[in-house]
Amino acid sequence: MMKLTVKYAARPAEELPLLFQRILQNTIRDYYRRQKTRSLWTTLFSAFTPSDSSKDDDEFDILETLHIKQEYNEPDEQVARAQLINLVEKAIENLPARQREAFLLRYWEEMSLAETAVIMNCSEGSVKTHCSRAVHTLASILNEKGVQL
Repeated sequence: MMKLTVKYAARPAEELPLLFQRILQNTIRDYYRRQKTRSLWTTLFSAFTPSDSSKDDDEFDILETLHIKQEYNEPDEQVARAQLINLVEKAIENLPARQREAFLLRYWEEMSLAETAVIMNCSEGSVKTHCSRAVHTLASILNEKGVQL
């Protein structure tokens, strides 16, 4: 309703119900698009979070954790995990610089949108765009390599 009042207050009253309906539909679509995008990368990387809560979060490095966890797996699992790590690293290296920077700051360094925008010296909207494009590119690269997300 705030979007309706801010942007369309000068419109005739007859148009307001249709405008409200369109704004509501678009907001719902945007929400589900964001959820879908988030689930693409979170499903891939959620399996790699540390299992013990005693570790300090500042020192957590996903790649180091993967190498440590390999000791406890079967040899075929170790090879599969090592191959997955290499695929992810190469896919991230293939991203354009701004997309790679936004992706790493937002999702691996867990910085807020505002912090990332300040570091990248751009608007928050640009950070969202770079992150979205990076996630889609990574997902497509990994799907082409046979990684199921």
